[in-house]
Amino acid sequence: MTGLCGIILAAGESTRMGRDKALLPWPKNSASGTLLSCAIRAFSDRCELVLVVGGKNAQTIAPVVYAQAADLVRNPAPERGQFSSLQVGLHEVLNRGRDSAMVTLVDRPQPASETLAGLVNAFARRSHDIWAVVPEHGGKHGHPFLIGREMIEAFLNAPSNVNARDVEHAHQQHISYVPIVDPLVTTNVDTPQDYASLE
Repeated sequence: MTGLCGIILAAGESTRMGRDKALLPWPKNSASGTLLSCAIRAFSDRCELVLVVGGKNAQTIAPVVYAQAADLVRNPAPERGQFSSLQVGLHEVLNRGRDSAMVTLVDRPQPASETLAGLVNAFARRSHDIWAVVPEHGGKHGHPFLIGREMIEAFLNAPSNVNARDVEHAHQQHISYVPIVDPLVTTNVDTPQDYASLE
């Protein structure tokens, strides 16, 4: 889709996992693929460019990012949390002259290609008062979500003591929740047990 920019948030310290989640092998039996490389490839099929937001791990993940022809953006203060990484990524989207983004977290195996295509199509066909398209599965909201300029501005102008969910709830009337059959839109990997249970 023209102008669409991918953002993969990968600046977390993965404390519960005990190793960087971005570099977990994926698929699990892969000799070279990782959660991060698979996310970049999936987004590259749908986006003009892909930005990966790193933190203290920026140097470690850089070879994976550059091998997949994505760009690395560093969050200078990742200890401020995930929302700060989202804001860093969105600033870069605007700096690159784009005004829409598809956003995901690196600790989520990417949904099927058809799922991503469906979300991109829903976003392309949205009415002018819809600022975001969010997948929904089993009553839970998931990733990736797609946002236009208005929602980007809402995230960037939010006070530092809020999170993405707070901003989403404040603008609920401008969000389209799209029912998705793919359970991967709500699957995330925080612990070794979560990773072990992935198919």
